[in-house]
Amino acid sequence: MAIETTTTDGAVKAAPTPDRSRRTALAWLIARRALMGLVTLWCISVIVFVATQTMPGDVAKIILGPSATADQVAQLNKNLGLDQPLFSQYWDWLRNVLTGNMGNSLVSGQPVSELLSERIFNSATLTVMAMVLILPLSLLVGLLAAVFRDKLLDRSYLGVSLIVTATPDFVLGSLVVALFGTVVFKVLPPVSLIPPGDAPWQHPQELVMPLAVMVLVGVTYLSRLVRVSFIDVMESEYVQLAMLKGLSMRRILFRHALPNALAPSIPAASIMAAYTIAGSVVIEYLFAYPGIGSALVDAVAGHDLPMIQAIIMLMAAAFFCFNQLADVLGTLNKSR
Repeated sequence: MAIETTTTDGAVKAAPTPDRSRRTALAWLIARRALMGLVTLWCISVIVFVATQTMPGDVAKIILGPSATADQVAQLNKNLGLDQPLFSQYWDWLRNVLTGNMGNSLVSGQPVSELLSERIFNSATLTVMAMVLILPLSLLVGLLAAVFRDKLLDRSYLGVSLIVTATPDFVLGSLVVALFGTVVFKVLPPVSLIPPGDAPWQHPQELVMPLAVMVLVGVTYLSRLVRVSFIDVMESEYVQLAMLKGLSMRRILFRHALPNALAPSIPAASIMAAYTIAGSVVIEYLFAYPGIGSALVDAVAGHDLPMIQAIIMLMAAAFFCFNQLADVLGTLNKSR
């Protein structure tokens, strides 16, 4: 219901309702953060372009080989536009990127968008599968740790999560490969080689180890936040009152505690998805998984500047989108 206010000339007008004011404030907040995010992406584009252009080594010499003459190197630099001033090169590159043209690979000569399309699909599939497993497992583990707070289960979980968090992803992946792929059990393929044109889920065995590492890292991070949220909710007054009324623990957990404990964890899940995308570079390279992470490593090794620039910008854009989603979800949670 609108609230009526009286102006200085005696006219009566309806004041905006609280819900409308809240929606307007939220829209402005999202717009401001989106603008800040676009500025951040532009800054990242400048850094990425300058960093790749100043990489050690002459790209033309790397492409032509050590037997190339100086005239051949100069001609290739001219054909690639590498003899232009840095600002001109950046402007041409940015203009092409904004129109969807990522350029051509310096190694294969094929369009970068065509080379990355299948790898983007593979990486997205791996990330979605990981998040589908991370979210329910984090909820279950965090709930159990909170219910058995300070008991053996909780202390064991905190110890394991501390070890996993302190161990780099590359080391964890290497241990998984040694345990299940090469030295001890040898029950899984040590690398995740998926034939071109095949969907990742057509080769489930190849997905087990990279998914296991990603899920292990994600669950140990997110479940701790769920645990803290559940503990805070279980110590709240309305939960204590429900216990005094004699309600069953099952009803208290799933009817009263769960909805309130999940609210702060939802933005963290968006951030976890962003970190999963960023961490896929190490995992994909370690297991030779054909995604954009392994493509980035190969592009750096071959000084393929358009590929490097395109992959980093794609990952930065995905990271930005998930962080924006986390900010919006967090703002919605606070405005309730």
